[in-house]
Amino acid sequence: QVQLVESGGGLVQPGGSLRLSCAASGSRISPYVMNWYRRAPGKQRELVASITSSSRTNYADSVKGRFTISRDNAKNTVYLQMNSLNPEDTAVYYCNAKWALAGHEYWGQGTQVIVSS
Repeated sequence: QVQLVESGGGLVQPGGSLRLSCAASGSRISPYVMNWYRRAPGKQRELVASITSSSRTNYADSVKGRFTISRDNAKNTVYLQMNSLNPEDTAVYYCNAKWALAGHEYWGQGTQVIVSS
């Protein structure tokens, strides 16, 4: 079992930055693909960024060049650095850990990000 706890959300002005953290406990995250999803009001859940166990990254087109996902396996933590935020980035952001071969997948409880002036 992996427990995931997100933090770092909040209210930020357009053009600002936030760094989300996802702290894992219960098991090491090193074999997992770690993902950040978001769900905006009235919209479907969207995969924002992924990082593999070998630290290859992938991003949604809407955040490329603005968001950076990273992982620190020693700290059992994943980060999402979000720059140049705009109101369309307003959403609840969820951390996800997936180990497809083992059939394991876990979710955090989410952290709210509001981009508004």
